[in-house]
Amino acid sequence: MNRRHFIQSAASIGALAAFGPHLTRASSGRPRRAFKKGFTFSTLVVDRERPPSVLARFQLLRAAGFSGVEVMSAMDQTEVLTARDASGLEIPSVVIATHWRHPLSHPDPAIRQITVDALKQGLRDAKAYGSGAVLLVPAVVNKEISYSDAYERSTAEISKAIPLAEELGVVIAIENVWNRFLLSPLEAAAYVDAFKSPMVRWTFDVGNIVASGWPEHWIRTLGSRIAQVHVKEYSRKLCEDRGPRAGFQVDLLAGDSDWSAVMPALDEIGYKGWLIVEQTYHPPGQADADWLTDLVRRMDEIIAL
Repeated sequence: MNRRHFIQSAASIGALAAFGPHLTRASSGRPRRAFKKGFTFSTLVVDRERPPSVLARFQLLRAAGFSGVEVMSAMDQTEVLTARDASGLEIPSVVIATHWRHPLSHPDPAIRQITVDALKQGLRDAKAYGSGAVLLVPAVVNKEISYSDAYERSTAEISKAIPLAEELGVVIAIENVWNRFLLSPLEAAAYVDAFKSPMVRWTFDVGNIVASGWPEHWIRTLGSRIAQVHVKEYSRKLCEDRGPRAGFQVDLLAGDSDWSAVMPALDEIGYKGWLIVEQTYHPPGQADADWLTDLVRRMDEIIAL
């Protein structure tokens, strides 16, 4: 068999990989992506009537092929550590549990303090878990809370936690959500930069952008500010037919999150962090082993684009 036939044969794939990573390349010629796949724990609905233990859910994710799980700051630290060690899952980040009910933009300083305290505890949790980041919704704008007040209050409150974040080496990763705040990538970048600390960065949620813009544009503007990426699907048609939130009721790869544009954009900015799925739509109503395994397969398809 000559060299050309050898390379073209199906049996040669494993042999080529064995010679080293410089030969393990995608068909496009770029190096294969090696993103770790995570899952947002708060969206893992297995049994609404009798929810299984944290360990059981961690083991379910591990068996499906996930490498990590994003946990909530309100969880019992000892239970999470026990489940982490027993399952072999990593914990890439911690979601601050109070930022919606007690936003950092609230006019009452006592309300804001609740989330400042939760943010600091989340940073300590993250350090204990070996996590690199905490996820924070920075503010909420509504009829009673003006945009300018939200900006001023949230920056002041987040600044109180930056010394602890720097001491622990854990990033405060601001997330883009439907909170009527930081509505453009240019503003988001300026908001992060205003803190003048490498410990304030961004959690980029792909699906949350699709209704109002193009994720790849945000990725290129935010660049190295992106600390982690949430994988989520969104359908503009369902949004038009049934309302904005209905847009999330679609399988991964069956909506309008343009992954063929998103992945090259992540390549361009040199992103090599976690892809954490926050796919809240479960076709059977609850997550099960088959659905989670299929979700990992769909994530692998996205990574290969």
